[in-house]
Amino acid sequence: MNLIAIYVEDHLALSLAGIRLARRCRDENRDGELGAFLERLVPELEEDRAVLRDVAHALGAGASAWKDLAAAAGEWAGRFKLNGRFLRYSELSRVWELEALLAGSDSRRGLWKLLGKVGRKDHRLAGFGFEALEERAKAHREALERHRVRAADAAFRPRRARPRAGAPVPAR
Repeated sequence: MNLIAIYVEDHLALSLAGIRLARRCRDENRDGELGAFLERLVPELEEDRAVLRDVAHALGAGASAWKDLAAAAGEWAGRFKLNGRFLRYSELSRVWELEALLAGSDSRRGLWKLLGKVGRKDHRLAGFGFEALEERAKAHREALERHRVRAADAAFRPRRARPRAGAPVPAR
C-alpha cells in the first residue's frame, strides 16, 4: 500500500475517535450554545468520515479494524483522566474535551489541505472538494476555540476561599 493510503487510513481511524469524543461532549453539554454547536458538529464530523472512507476507497484502501479499535480504545481510555471528580463529568472534563476536538480540527484541516495538494497531481483524488472541507475544519476550530475559552473561564474562575478552622473571621 502506498503512503498516502496509509495516511488516509490513519486519519479514518482518528476520525472515529473524534466522533466518539464529540458525541460524549455533546451528551454531557446538551444545554446552551455549546450543546447547540456540538449538535451540529457531530453530523459534520460523520460527513467528513464518510468522505475519508470514499477517499480511502479511491486510493485502494479502506478502514482498518485494528486502527479503528486502537482509536476507539484511546478515546475510551481518555475518559479516565483525573478531572477533579471521581466518576463524574467536571468543568475540567469539558476543557480537555474541547482541546482534543480543537486538535482534531487542526489535524483535519491539515489533512484536507494536503489531500487537495496531492489531488492536483493524483487523478484518484479529483472531485472530493477538499478546499471546502478545509474551510469547514477551520470554522470548526474557530468555534471550538471560543467554546474552549468560555469553558476554561468557567472552570478556572477564582473561588471564594473558605476560612480555616479556628481562624478569625474578618469583620464586615
